Amino acid sequence: MTIKLTAPAMPAWLAAQLPFERYAVEVDGHRVHVMEAGDPRGRPVLMLHGNPTWGFLWRRVASALQGTPLRLIMPDIVGLGLSDKPRHARFHQLDAHGRILAGLIDRLSLEDLIFVGQDWGGPIGLYALAERPRLHGLVLLNTVVGPPRPGFRSTGFHKFARMPLVSDLAFRALKLPQRALWAAQGDKRSIRGQVARAYRWPLRRMRDNVAPLALARMVPDSLEHATIPALARCQTVIESFKGPAAIVWGDRDPVLGKVRTHIERLLPRARVTRTQAGHFLQEEVPGDIADAIRHVAGVR
Repeated sequence: MTIKLTAPAMPAWLAAQLPFERYAVEVDGHRVHVMEAGDPRGRPVLMLHGNPTWGFLWRRVASALQGTPLRLIMPDIVGLGLSDKPRHARFHQLDAHGRILAGLIDRLSLEDLIFVGQDWGGPIGLYALAERPRLHGLVLLNTVVGPPRPGFRSTGFHKFARMPLVSDLAFRALKLPQRALWAAQGDKRSIRGQVARAYRWPLRRMRDNVAPLALARMVPDSLEHATIPALARCQTVIESFKGPAAIVWGDRDPVLGKVRTHIERLLPRARVTRTQAGHFLQEEVPGDIADAIRHVAGVR
């Protein structure tokens, strides 16, 4: 039986943007913050964000799905949002995050679910589901689902994240990249004002601001990187999955925009929606994402 704990407090200006049920669940000694919307008796839709965002990223998608017979579940990855924030960078490994999400799936008794993943949320969710035959449908948004192909090159962003001292200063003290999320967007105006402030708020204290750099360094820079075996496990889930699937992509994403064709090859039966959005496409095309979820769920 799930024991729902009191959710961490948030300021009124932020709570006004999130009219959802909120609670926390303890998994492996870490409190995971969760938001829920929709029909509590409906098919579960587990939506997982990536780096350096949190469940706030899904609020417009949840709004677009209002009235559907779906239970929308939006957890925060440990280290981000209002979930616990381990102080040691070595905590942040794909398998560790996958095990925590798997524990949350078990604690919430999620069966026959639809998984929606973006950025690191994609592989974390796939790793968690690798040994849990509970997946009804799959929706992928600007993410990766397996190891990089031979001959790949790291992006400038991820090369910078490996530069000693200067990257620590930029990520920890100057609070990048959460201060510059707009730069990864198709419409630069889509993350500004109170929205931009909402993304910064959970990581406003330096002692809590460990995850963004650690997760950036979790991205492989070679085929010998420690993350490769866990990513290979994620790809086995994709290759064996026969259920309904959809891909919604922001082609103007400077980080993962070109990865879409590879994922299309791995999911040849998936419905594909290309957009002019950027990396955090939930802010730009929530309706397209909601339509894909409806399609996979078989509801209107």
